[in-house]
Amino acid sequence: MHPARNNVIAFLVLAFVLSAPFYALIISAGTINVAGGLYVAAIMWCPGVAALLTRLLFQRNLRGVGWGWGHTRYQLFGYCIPIVACLFVYGFVWTTGIGAVSGEGLTSGPADMLGFVESASVPLAVTVAGTIGFLELVIFVTGEELGWRGLLVPELVKLTGYMRAALITGIVWAVFHYPLLFFADYNSGAPLWYVSVCFTVGIIAGSFIVSWLRLQSGSVWTAVVMHSSHNLFTGAFDRLTVEEGWTDYITTEFGAGLALAYSIIAYWCWRQSANLPQETAREASV
Repeated sequence: MHPARNNVIAFLVLAFVLSAPFYALIISAGTINVAGGLYVAAIMWCPGVAALLTRLLFQRNLRGVGWGWGHTRYQLFGYCIPIVACLFVYGFVWTTGIGAVSGEGLTSGPADMLGFVESASVPLAVTVAGTIGFLELVIFVTGEELGWRGLLVPELVKLTGYMRAALITGIVWAVFHYPLLFFADYNSGAPLWYVSVCFTVGIIAGSFIVSWLRLQSGSVWTAVVMHSSHNLFTGAFDRLTVEEGWTDYITTEFGAGLALAYSIIAYWCWRQSANLPQETAREASV
């Protein structure tokens, strides 16, 4: 059996076995907010722990997950992609009247998340969220990305190439969220069938984007930056938006808007994939 296939199988088994107890605790409570979100944080780190254990098991070191920083332009690119996507989606929602815009939700968001700035102005709230809030997200997102883009994507590329690696990783990434989506309250107000379709399309499209960034840069930190930026700005734009009936069908990461926006960017990444460097040679040195 190809060594990469061994790595993929071991990683996936470990990731889902490690996360199973935390899924059970959240499902039994019926909410992702149980234990102050600690179980969700644990689930996010299960892929990272699985990736590191897999590296130790098969190669006796922690190399090959993209520890190097690479060129900063890719981190900046990853940081800006969710901003552009949100501006497109939420700008459309606000200008068409599908949803209204209000700054009240934004000033309360960072206070809830960070435990202070109880009556912040919008500029202060944006500053706090964009710095302290972003760094807080990085701590948790790093766990997921060490698994999905640190280990899984490079190993799958050895077996299948970029397109199938991004697709398979996207499917696995979506399935990893399904227990919380179907059996807890990780969803929006739209019908569950609609939420699941939009979420799956969006996360697979996102996989094409963030996998391209990972392979192009050779750094897992590009994936961490984009994932953290996505979580930060979708949350911020959601708090800025006042629901007007159909809002949940377009907004949030469970709506059609971001699924479409990310699909457009994913198509561009796919068109550029022929120019990707040979990751199988690169990953052995970082």
